[in-house]
Amino acid sequence: MNVYGLIAIQPKSFVPRTTQSNPHLYRNPNQLLDRDPPSKPNEVIVGDITYLPLKNGGHVFLSMWLDLYCHKIIGYCIYDHLQASLVYDSFMQGLKKQNFPKGIIVHSDGGAQYKSKRFRKLLSKLCLVQSMTRRNNHYDNAVAESLFSRLKNEQEKKVYKDIEEARSTYFEDIVYYNTKRKHSSIGYKKPIEFEKEYYERNKK
Repeated sequence: MNVYGLIAIQPKSFVPRTTQSNPHLYRNPNQLLDRDPPSKPNEVIVGDITYLPLKNGGHVFLSMWLDLYCHKIIGYCIYDHLQASLVYDSFMQGLKKQNFPKGIIVHSDGGAQYKSKRFRKLLSKLCLVQSMTRRNNHYDNAVAESLFSRLKNEQEKKVYKDIEEARSTYFEDIVYYNTKRKHSSIGYKKPIEFEKEYYERNKK
């Protein structure tokens, strides 16, 4: 094939669909449109789901929540399913760490996991504002999707032996991401450092 300049046509590898849409469930409007970027931590939280490939050909799924101000990862879960508990449990992990104040915006795509009764009941109880991307507009959640892309590329698109290896790898990567990795969008500072500077400036 090299001699004759031929290139094999490679079929696209299977990519599992993580956004499970349900047209019968209400889609919240995008609260981030025409809005200034957040000026403090715990003002806007963004979430998304991605898949992680396994060596047996299967996949596990990662749900993650990010503080849009300091780009700190505040909660995540890796499960072997796409049920609503994936999103709920990862959000609860962030809630326990951050103690979200009333009125913050919780932004995601329009997947059915984010529209579940249990998740919406939690947001309502906490007086949080749910926001979703517009239909067929992936740029509305570009920050979360960019986060997944960077993490996967830095792992060199690793394929995991099993779900436990995926969990242990991401635990280490998220600690590094929050405490060591510098981000151009926050002045080449680390998320934890950028968040700490805000609270230092605003001490009462």
